[in-house]
Amino acid sequence: MKAKLLNLAMGLTTAISFAQVGIGTLTPQATLHVAGANSTIRIESLDAVNSPTLNDGVKIAPLYVTGNGDISLAGNGFGTSSAEPLNFLIDVPNFIDDDPYGLGFGSGTVVNSNDSGETLVEGEIARVTLSVPQDATVEVKYGITLLVSGVDITTGALAYVVYDEAVSMQTYFSVDIDSNGLDATEKARRHGYKGQCYETNYGGSIGYPYMNSQGYLTLPAGTHELYFFGVVNDDASNYTSIGFGGDKDYLKIRVYN
Repeated sequence: MKAKLLNLAMGLTTAISFAQVGIGTLTPQATLHVAGANSTIRIESLDAVNSPTLNDGVKIAPLYVTGNGDISLAGNGFGTSSAEPLNFLIDVPNFIDDDPYGLGFGSGTVVNSNDSGETLVEGEIARVTLSVPQDATVEVKYGITLLVSGVDITTGALAYVVYDEAVSMQTYFSVDIDSNGLDATEKARRHGYKGQCYETNYGGSIGYPYMNSQGYLTLPAGTHELYFFGVVNDDASNYTSIGFGGDKDYLKIRVYN
């Protein structure tokens, strides 16, 4: 009798071990088979209420599968349990004031090189604050429009630069770590450096040429400030005025944990 009970128990265990579970079907074709054209699966531990850091309830949160087949929001080796592996910190479609001098047109932030011996002049054109949740690699991508003139744009006037003059413009940014003031060492570390030349007079035009760049850097957790600079190079005897950011610009910052 005991032998028969033992055999019966073993038979039931084997049947359970190889059983397939069907939801919406009586003939499951996999270990778990969810049938129906509109079938869905909900795992509440991954929703915005139970995992608000990784799932904000607005955009779709990425899922990862570990080597053991476990489903996770954070992933295994791609990020921590409290931060997304890739997260946009800032996405600004026009991060430089188009008309800071109240001229009635997109002047941008102007950097002037006068006709009294200056050949290279730079000036701050924008400042952006960002907070990084943990030590991470940060990518900064930006695009800036340029307005080129042979007279001071801040007076409201525009004119061609002197014909056959070599004019070039550059942009870059430096990082004020912990937002405690940009010191000389931080200023010397230039990221996302980009340059562009301008064809003068016969080959040029008064309008908004476009320049974009990107830079990668490692930042510690905390609040930091990005300083964007514009640089003007021209002949020492000529006047060149550059308006940085007078039309549509963009700034995108994302962190890789």
